[in-house]
Amino acid sequence: MKKSLFLLAFLCQSLFAQVPEGKKVISSLYIHDLQTGKSEMILKENRHFEAPNWSPDGSFLLINSKGKLEKIGLDGENLGILNTGEVQKANNDHGYSFDGKTLFISSGKNEIQSHSSFIYKVSAEGGVPELITPLSPSYWHGVSPDGKFVVYCAPRNGNYDVYKMSVDGGEEVRLTTAEGLDDGPEYSPDGKYIYFNSYRSGMMQIWRMKPDGFDPEQMTFDYHSNWFAHVAPNNQIATIITYLENQKEGHPFGRQVKLRLLNLKTKELKDLTEEFYGGQGTINVPSWNPESTKFAYVRYELEDL
Repeated sequence: MKKSLFLLAFLCQSLFAQVPEGKKVISSLYIHDLQTGKSEMILKENRHFEAPNWSPDGSFLLINSKGKLEKIGLDGENLGILNTGEVQKANNDHGYSFDGKTLFISSGKNEIQSHSSFIYKVSAEGGVPELITPLSPSYWHGVSPDGKFVVYCAPRNGNYDVYKMSVDGGEEVRLTTAEGLDDGPEYSPDGKYIYFNSYRSGMMQIWRMKPDGFDPEQMTFDYHSNWFAHVAPNNQIATIITYLENQKEGHPFGRQVKLRLLNLKTKELKDLTEEFYGGQGTINVPSWNPESTKFAYVRYELEDL
């Protein structure tokens, strides 16, 4: 029980930027092009924003900031706030269904003052969200290609594990039982695997398992903390965020990180970026364009108040 409470407190703290006293955050939104190997900054602002999704039609990016979801054009133009009704405490776990019709949001509730996170679904164009998960905290990370199930991270039974549930709600199904944190579950586009990151080996690494939770297979094996395998639509590669120093079971804001490309067939890793200041909020969610040629992410800086 103590371990569960410790993890709960630790992870709740990591959901928001741990900004040093007397500092403010500068956020920069980048698009990385696999063909050129270069990252282009399209937006830099003196505020904290996080976790870009690429829209299913390829026309804009979706970020979260101060509990709201904003549409950002590929040229960096702010296209306005997405209407999510009473859901106004969105965190950095959100994303689209494979058919592009539905948006899933992890958010607190206005009537709960302390941190909470429930999973909602809403039309991709915005509207009135529907609650999926009755229990909190629940952090959305993926949806099945057929649109029938969501997968998420949640602390139940004294441990953070991966769960799935019908997109219409109902009974949650526990998919992982290993000691240590299991997080970041995402379905592969062909539906054959769920990719996730796990501390079960004593180092945070990328794993995958069958959709029923069976046959876990380790995908990365180095001495860095590796998080959030986002599988490209072509089902051949995935981006991951790598902390250069061991963060154990945490993925905090404000650390030296780099983004790498994981070959899903050979398990080979390739550096995509140099080291930069980032972490929590950089690439928590799927951010590939439909063509699997580009993805979006966020870098951070600190400035004196």
